Amino acid sequence: MGIKGLAKVIGEKAEGAVKEQKVENYFGRKIAIDASMTLYQFLIAIRHDGPGGQLTDEFGEPTAHLNGLFYRNIRLLENGIKPVYVFDGKPPEMKGHELKKRTKAKAKAAEDLKAAQLADDKEGIAKFEKRMTRVSKKQNQEAIKLLKLMGIPCVESPGEAEAQCAELNKGGLVYGTATEDMDALTFGTPRMIRRLTASQAHQKQMPIHEFNLEEVLDGMGFDMDNFIDFCILCGCDYTNTIRGVGPKKALQFILENKSIENVVKALEGQKRFTIPEDFQYSQARKLFKEPDVTPCKEIGVLKWTDPDRDGLIEYMVTEKGFNMERIVKGIDRLKKSKKAGSQKRLDSFFSITKKVKRKNPSKTKGGPNKKFKKTRK
Repeated sequence: MGIKGLAKVIGEKAEGAVKEQKVENYFGRKIAIDASMTLYQFLIAIRHDGPGGQLTDEFGEPTAHLNGLFYRNIRLLENGIKPVYVFDGKPPEMKGHELKKRTKAKAKAAEDLKAAQLADDKEGIAKFEKRMTRVSKKQNQEAIKLLKLMGIPCVESPGEAEAQCAELNKGGLVYGTATEDMDALTFGTPRMIRRLTASQAHQKQMPIHEFNLEEVLDGMGFDMDNFIDFCILCGCDYTNTIRGVGPKKALQFILENKSIENVVKALEGQKRFTIPEDFQYSQARKLFKEPDVTPCKEIGVLKWTDPDRDGLIEYMVTEKGFNMERIVKGIDRLKKSKKAGSQKRLDSFFSITKKVKRKNPSKTKGGPNKKFKKTRK
Protein backbone atom coordinates (compact mmCIF):
# COMPACT_ATOMS: atom_id res chain seq x y z
CA MET A 1 0.00 0.00 0.00
CA GLY A 2 2.73 2.49 0.89
CA ILE A 3 1.76 5.83 2.44
CA LYS A 4 -1.75 7.18 1.79
CA GLY A 5 -1.76 10.47 -0.12
CA LEU A 6 1.99 11.09 0.21
CA ALA A 7 2.69 11.72 -3.48
CA LYS A 8 -0.08 14.31 -3.68
CA VAL A 9 1.12 16.19 -0.57
CA ILE A 10 4.70 16.25 -1.87
CA GLY A 11 3.46 17.58 -5.21
CA GLU A 12 1.64 20.40 -3.43
CA LYS A 13 4.13 21.30 -0.69
CA ALA A 14 7.50 20.33 -2.21
CA GLU A 15 6.97 20.60 -5.94
CA GLY A 16 10.67 21.08 -6.63
CA ALA A 17 11.42 17.69 -5.07
CA VAL A 18 9.75 15.86 -7.98
CA LYS A 19 11.40 15.86 -11.40
CA GLU A 20 10.05 14.40 -14.61
CA GLN A 21 12.58 12.07 -16.21
CA LYS A 22 13.14 9.83 -19.23
CA VAL A 23 14.65 6.35 -19.24
CA GLU A 24 17.70 7.59 -21.13
CA ASN A 25 18.47 10.07 -18.36
CA TYR A 26 19.55 7.14 -16.18
CA PHE A 27 22.35 6.08 -18.51
CA GLY A 28 25.21 4.67 -16.44
CA ARG A 29 23.13 4.53 -13.24
CA LYS A 30 22.77 1.54 -10.93
CA ILE A 31 19.14 1.27 -9.83
CA ALA A 32 17.62 -0.91 -7.08
CA ILE A 33 14.24 -2.23 -8.24
CA ASP A 34 11.44 -3.47 -5.98
CA ALA A 35 11.02 -6.93 -7.53
CA SER A 36 7.62 -7.93 -6.13
CA MET A 37 6.01 -4.67 -7.22
CA THR A 38 7.48 -5.06 -10.72
CA LEU A 39 6.37 -8.68 -11.06
CA TYR A 40 2.86 -7.76 -9.94
CA GLN A 41 2.70 -5.03 -12.60
CA PHE A 42 3.71 -7.52 -15.30
CA LEU A 43 1.14 -10.10 -14.17
CA ILE A 44 -1.58 -7.45 -14.32
CA ALA A 45 -0.54 -5.64 -17.50
CA ILE A 46 0.73 -8.38 -19.83
CA ARG A 47 -2.47 -10.29 -20.62
CA HIS A 48 -4.80 -11.24 -23.41
CA ASP A 49 -8.06 -9.31 -23.54
CA GLY A 50 -11.09 -10.74 -21.81
CA PRO A 51 -11.57 -13.55 -19.25
CA GLY A 52 -8.71 -16.00 -18.69
CA GLY A 53 -6.29 -13.46 -20.14
CA GLN A 54 -3.29 -14.60 -18.10
CA LEU A 55 -0.28 -15.65 -20.22
CA THR A 56 0.61 -19.24 -19.37
CA ASP A 57 2.87 -22.08 -20.46
CA GLU A 58 1.60 -25.47 -21.67
CA PHE A 59 0.99 -26.54 -18.07
CA GLY A 60 -1.17 -23.51 -17.30
CA GLU A 61 1.49 -21.77 -15.18
CA PRO A 62 1.67 -17.94 -15.52
CA THR A 63 4.57 -16.60 -17.58
CA ALA A 64 3.78 -12.87 -17.86
CA HIS A 65 6.29 -12.06 -15.12
CA LEU A 66 9.06 -13.78 -17.08
CA ASN A 67 8.01 -12.16 -20.35
CA GLY A 68 8.02 -8.72 -18.71
CA LEU A 69 11.35 -9.19 -16.94
CA PHE A 70 13.12 -10.45 -20.04
CA TYR A 71 12.09 -7.72 -22.46
CA ARG A 72 11.85 -4.79 -20.04
CA ASN A 73 15.36 -5.44 -18.74
CA ILE A 74 16.71 -5.61 -22.26
CA ARG A 75 15.32 -2.10 -22.74
CA LEU A 76 16.83 -0.87 -19.47
CA LEU A 77 20.22 -2.36 -20.29
CA GLU A 78 20.14 -0.93 -23.82
CA ASN A 79 19.70 2.47 -22.19
CA GLY A 80 22.84 1.89 -20.14
CA ILE A 81 20.96 1.26 -16.87
CA LYS A 82 22.30 -1.34 -14.45
CA PRO A 83 19.32 -2.82 -12.56
CA VAL A 84 19.58 -4.81 -9.34
CA TYR A 85 16.39 -6.55 -8.19
CA VAL A 86 15.48 -6.67 -4.51
CA PHE A 87 13.08 -9.37 -3.30
CA ASP A 88 10.94 -9.31 -0.15
CA GLY A 89 11.75 -11.53 2.81
CA LYS A 90 9.53 -12.20 5.80
CA PRO A 91 7.04 -9.36 6.44
CA PRO A 92 7.16 -7.74 9.90
CA GLU A 93 4.62 -9.08 12.40
CA MET A 94 3.13 -5.60 12.58
CA LYS A 95 2.13 -5.88 8.94
CA GLY A 96 -0.32 -8.62 9.92
CA HIS A 97 -3.37 -6.35 9.94
CA GLU A 98 -2.58 -5.14 6.42
CA LEU A 99 -2.08 -8.71 5.18
CA LYS A 100 -5.42 -9.71 6.71
CA LYS A 101 -7.10 -6.84 4.83
CA ARG A 102 -5.53 -8.06 1.60
CA THR A 103 -6.68 -11.62 2.28
CA LYS A 104 -10.24 -10.39 2.85
CA ALA A 105 -10.08 -8.32 -0.33
CA LYS A 106 -8.91 -11.36 -2.29
CA ALA A 107 -11.74 -13.49 -0.84
CA LYS A 108 -14.24 -10.78 -1.78
CA ALA A 109 -12.81 -10.69 -5.31
CA ALA A 110 -13.21 -14.48 -5.52
CA GLU A 111 -16.91 -14.17 -4.61
CA ASP A 112 -17.39 -11.38 -7.14
CA LEU A 113 -15.63 -13.48 -9.77
CA LYS A 114 -18.03 -16.37 -9.24
CA ALA A 115 -20.99 -14.02 -9.55
CA ALA A 116 -19.57 -12.53 -12.76
CA GLN A 117 -19.00 -16.02 -14.19
CA LEU A 118 -22.60 -17.04 -13.42
CA ALA A 119 -23.83 -13.86 -15.12
CA ASP A 120 -21.46 -14.41 -18.06
CA ASP A 121 -20.13 -10.89 -17.44
CA LYS A 122 -16.86 -11.05 -19.39
CA GLU A 123 -15.74 -7.57 -18.42
CA GLY A 124 -16.41 -8.32 -14.75
CA ILE A 125 -14.61 -11.66 -14.95
CA ALA A 126 -11.47 -10.00 -16.35
CA LYS A 127 -11.61 -7.26 -13.68
CA PHE A 128 -11.93 -9.64 -10.73
CA GLU A 129 -9.28 -11.99 -12.11
CA LYS A 130 -6.85 -9.08 -11.92
CA ARG A 131 -7.92 -8.27 -8.36
CA MET A 132 -7.10 -11.82 -7.32
CA THR A 133 -3.61 -11.68 -8.77
CA ARG A 134 -0.77 -12.10 -6.27
CA VAL A 135 2.95 -12.77 -6.74
CA SER A 136 3.73 -16.25 -5.44
CA LYS A 137 6.97 -17.59 -3.93
CA LYS A 138 7.35 -19.80 -6.99
CA GLN A 139 7.10 -16.79 -9.32
CA ASN A 140 9.72 -14.96 -7.25
CA GLN A 141 12.09 -17.93 -7.54
CA GLU A 142 11.44 -18.17 -11.30
CA ALA A 143 12.25 -14.47 -11.61
CA ILE A 144 15.49 -14.85 -9.65
CA LYS A 145 16.55 -17.73 -11.91
CA LEU A 146 15.84 -15.70 -15.07
CA LEU A 147 17.62 -12.59 -13.79
CA LYS A 148 20.75 -14.55 -12.89
CA LEU A 149 20.78 -16.15 -16.35
CA MET A 150 20.55 -12.63 -17.80
CA GLY A 151 23.54 -11.55 -15.70
CA ILE A 152 21.52 -9.20 -13.48
CA PRO A 153 22.24 -9.22 -9.71
CA CYS A 154 19.53 -9.99 -7.14
CA VAL A 155 19.36 -9.22 -3.44
CA GLU A 156 17.01 -11.21 -1.22
CA SER A 157 16.06 -9.03 1.74
CA PRO A 158 15.42 -10.51 5.20
CA GLY A 159 12.49 -8.08 5.43
CA GLU A 160 10.76 -5.47 3.26
CA ALA A 161 12.17 -4.91 -0.24
CA GLU A 162 11.64 -1.12 -0.07
CA ALA A 163 13.73 -0.96 3.13
CA GLN A 164 16.52 -2.99 1.53
CA CYS A 165 16.45 -0.77 -1.57
CA ALA A 166 16.80 2.24 0.72
CA GLU A 167 19.78 0.59 2.43
CA LEU A 168 21.49 0.04 -0.95
CA ASN A 169 20.80 3.66 -1.89
CA LYS A 170 21.97 5.14 1.43
CA GLY A 171 25.06 2.94 1.31
CA GLY A 172 26.05 4.23 -2.14
CA LEU A 173 25.67 0.92 -3.97
CA VAL A 174 22.94 2.34 -6.24
CA TYR A 175 21.80 5.74 -7.50
CA GLY A 176 18.15 5.34 -6.54
CA THR A 177 15.18 3.08 -5.74
CA ALA A 178 12.64 2.17 -8.42
CA THR A 179 9.24 1.35 -6.90
CA GLU A 180 5.63 2.50 -6.79
CA ASP A 181 5.44 2.28 -2.98
CA MET A 182 5.98 5.72 -1.48
CA ASP A 183 7.16 4.27 1.82
CA ALA A 184 10.60 3.82 0.21
CA LEU A 185 11.02 7.51 1.12
CA THR A 186 9.87 6.81 4.68
CA PHE A 187 12.60 4.15 4.90
CA GLY A 188 15.04 6.90 3.93
CA THR A 189 15.94 6.24 0.31
CA PRO A 190 17.61 9.45 -0.97
CA ARG A 191 16.05 9.08 -4.44
CA MET A 192 12.86 7.25 -5.37
CA ILE A 193 11.89 6.64 -9.00
CA ARG A 194 8.34 5.82 -10.08
CA ARG A 195 7.34 4.13 -13.37
CA LEU A 196 10.91 3.27 -14.42
CA THR A 197 9.88 -0.28 -15.35
CA ALA A 198 6.60 0.73 -17.01
CA SER A 199 6.12 0.27 -20.75
CA GLN A 200 7.10 3.03 -23.19
CA ALA A 201 3.43 3.58 -24.04
CA HIS A 202 2.55 4.00 -20.35
CA GLN A 203 5.47 6.37 -19.77
CA LYS A 204 4.19 8.65 -22.54
CA GLN A 205 0.93 9.04 -20.63
CA MET A 206 2.44 8.90 -17.12
CA PRO A 207 6.12 9.90 -17.25
CA ILE A 208 8.83 8.76 -14.87
CA HIS A 209 8.97 10.82 -11.68
CA GLU A 210 12.04 11.05 -9.47
CA PHE A 211 11.61 12.13 -5.83
CA ASN A 212 14.53 13.68 -3.95
CA LEU A 213 14.16 13.05 -0.21
CA GLU A 214 16.31 15.97 0.91
CA GLU A 215 14.23 18.38 -1.16
CA VAL A 216 11.01 16.74 0.10
CA LEU A 217 12.06 17.46 3.70
CA ASP A 218 13.08 21.03 2.87
CA GLY A 219 9.84 21.75 1.02
CA MET A 220 7.64 20.34 3.78
CA GLY A 221 9.58 21.95 6.61
CA PHE A 222 10.42 18.57 8.20
CA ASP A 223 13.40 16.74 9.54
CA MET A 224 13.42 12.95 9.02
CA ASP A 225 11.76 12.24 12.38
CA ASN A 226 8.91 14.65 11.56
CA PHE A 227 8.53 13.06 8.13
CA ILE A 228 8.29 9.51 9.50
CA ASP A 229 5.64 10.58 12.02
CA PHE A 230 3.73 12.41 9.28
CA CYS A 231 3.76 9.25 7.11
CA ILE A 232 2.48 7.12 9.99
CA LEU A 233 -0.37 9.58 10.59
CA CYS A 234 -1.25 9.52 6.87
CA GLY A 235 -1.62 5.74 7.02
CA CYS A 236 0.99 3.02 6.56
CA ASP A 237 1.12 -0.79 6.46
CA TYR A 238 2.17 -1.25 10.08
CA THR A 239 -0.56 0.24 12.25
CA ASN A 240 -4.01 1.77 12.30
CA THR A 241 -4.21 5.53 12.43
CA ILE A 242 -6.38 8.23 13.97
CA ARG A 243 -9.88 8.25 12.54
CA GLY A 244 -10.62 11.62 10.95
CA VAL A 245 -6.97 12.38 10.18
CA GLY A 246 -6.01 12.35 6.51
CA PRO A 247 -2.85 13.64 4.80
CA LYS A 248 -3.79 17.33 5.10
CA LYS A 249 -4.59 17.09 8.82
CA ALA A 250 -1.49 14.94 9.38
CA LEU A 251 0.66 17.65 7.82
CA GLN A 252 -0.97 20.37 9.92
CA PHE A 253 -0.71 18.39 13.17
CA ILE A 254 2.97 17.47 12.75
CA LEU A 255 3.95 21.02 11.76
CA GLU A 256 2.15 22.30 14.87
CA ASN A 257 3.04 19.54 17.34
CA LYS A 258 6.30 18.08 15.94
CA SER A 259 5.59 14.46 16.99
CA ILE A 260 2.78 11.90 17.18
CA GLU A 261 3.03 11.87 20.98
CA ASN A 262 2.22 15.57 21.06
CA VAL A 263 -0.55 15.12 18.48
CA VAL A 264 -2.19 12.42 20.61
CA LYS A 265 -2.06 14.67 23.69
CA ALA A 266 -3.53 17.59 21.72
CA LEU A 267 -6.42 15.46 20.42
CA GLU A 268 -7.35 13.76 23.70
CA GLY A 269 -10.97 14.40 24.56
CA GLN A 270 -11.89 15.65 21.09
CA LYS A 271 -14.87 13.68 19.76
CA ARG A 272 -14.06 14.59 16.17
CA PHE A 273 -10.94 12.40 16.17
CA THR A 274 -10.85 8.79 17.36
CA ILE A 275 -7.52 7.41 18.53
CA PRO A 276 -7.59 3.59 18.24
CA GLU A 277 -6.48 1.45 21.17
CA ASP A 278 -4.07 -0.44 18.89
CA PHE A 279 -2.41 2.69 17.50
CA GLN A 280 1.14 1.29 17.60
CA TYR A 281 2.87 4.35 16.20
CA SER A 282 6.08 3.97 18.24
CA GLN A 283 6.60 0.41 16.94
CA ALA A 284 5.84 1.55 13.38
CA ARG A 285 8.34 4.38 13.80
CA LYS A 286 11.00 1.91 14.91
CA LEU A 287 10.33 -0.28 11.87
CA PHE A 288 10.93 2.67 9.55
CA LYS A 289 14.06 3.78 11.40
CA GLU A 290 15.54 0.34 12.09
CA PRO A 291 14.20 -2.05 9.43
CA ASP A 292 15.34 -5.64 8.99
CA VAL A 293 17.86 -5.37 6.15
CA THR A 294 21.20 -6.79 5.07
CA PRO A 295 23.84 -4.05 5.55
CA CYS A 296 25.64 -2.88 2.41
CA LYS A 297 29.01 -3.99 3.79
CA GLU A 298 27.71 -7.58 3.90
CA ILE A 299 26.36 -7.41 0.34
CA GLY A 300 29.65 -6.24 -1.10
CA VAL A 301 30.15 -5.44 -4.78
CA LEU A 302 27.16 -5.83 -7.13
CA LYS A 303 28.16 -7.59 -10.36
CA TRP A 304 26.53 -7.53 -13.80
CA THR A 305 27.76 -10.43 -15.93
CA ASP A 306 27.38 -11.68 -19.49
CA PRO A 307 24.09 -13.48 -20.23
CA ASP A 308 24.11 -17.29 -20.21
CA ARG A 309 22.91 -17.96 -23.77
CA ASP A 310 22.47 -21.72 -23.43
CA GLY A 311 20.91 -21.40 -20.00
CA LEU A 312 18.39 -18.80 -21.20
CA ILE A 313 17.37 -20.93 -24.19
CA GLU A 314 16.97 -24.01 -22.00
CA TYR A 315 14.89 -22.14 -19.42
CA MET A 316 12.80 -19.78 -21.54
CA VAL A 317 12.27 -21.94 -24.64
CA THR A 318 12.52 -25.56 -23.51
CA GLU A 319 11.01 -25.22 -20.03
CA LYS A 320 8.68 -22.23 -20.39
CA GLY A 321 7.65 -22.51 -24.04
CA PHE A 322 8.71 -19.08 -25.31
CA ASN A 323 9.43 -18.64 -29.03
CA MET A 324 13.00 -19.65 -29.89
CA GLU A 325 13.56 -16.97 -32.52
CA ARG A 326 12.36 -14.15 -30.25
CA ILE A 327 14.42 -15.34 -27.28
CA VAL A 328 17.59 -15.67 -29.40
CA LYS A 329 17.08 -12.14 -30.75
CA GLY A 330 16.60 -10.94 -27.19
CA ILE A 331 19.85 -12.61 -26.10
CA ASP A 332 21.69 -10.91 -28.98
CA ARG A 333 20.29 -7.55 -27.83
CA LEU A 334 21.39 -8.36 -24.28
CA LYS A 335 24.96 -8.97 -25.44
CA LYS A 336 25.04 -5.72 -27.39
CA SER A 337 23.64 -3.83 -24.42
CA LYS A 338 26.66 -4.94 -22.39
CA LYS A 339 28.72 -2.39 -24.32
CA ALA A 340 26.30 0.42 -23.44
CA GLY A 341 26.39 -0.57 -19.79
CA SER A 342 30.20 -0.59 -19.70
CA GLN A 343 30.39 3.09 -20.73
CA LYS A 344 30.52 5.77 -18.06
CA ARG A 345 28.36 8.82 -17.64
CA LEU A 346 29.99 12.02 -18.85
CA ASP A 347 29.66 13.60 -15.39
CA SER A 348 31.76 10.78 -13.89
CA PHE A 349 34.86 12.25 -15.57
CA PHE A 350 34.54 15.54 -13.71
CA SER A 351 35.05 16.42 -10.08
CA ILE A 352 32.28 18.03 -8.04
CA THR A 353 33.31 21.43 -6.77
CA LYS A 354 32.06 22.75 -3.50
CA LYS A 355 32.61 26.31 -2.26
CA VAL A 356 33.92 26.52 1.27
CA LYS A 357 32.85 29.52 3.36
CA ARG A 358 35.49 31.08 5.56
CA LYS A 359 34.77 32.53 8.97
CA ASN A 360 37.24 35.43 8.58
CA PRO A 361 38.21 36.08 4.95
CA SER A 362 40.42 39.06 5.83
CA LYS A 363 42.90 36.78 7.62
CA THR A 364 43.26 34.49 4.62
CA LYS A 365 46.30 34.92 2.43
CA GLY A 366 45.36 36.78 -0.73
CA GLY A 367 42.70 38.96 0.92
CA PRO A 368 38.94 38.68 1.30
CA ASN A 369 38.20 38.68 -2.43
CA LYS A 370 40.17 35.56 -3.24
CA LYS A 371 37.91 32.55 -4.07
CA PHE A 372 38.57 29.12 -2.65
CA LYS A 373 37.07 25.84 -3.82
CA LYS A 374 37.23 22.38 -2.34
CA THR A 375 37.26 19.58 -4.89
CA ARG A 376 36.05 16.06 -4.31
CA LYS A 377 35.54 13.06 -6.59
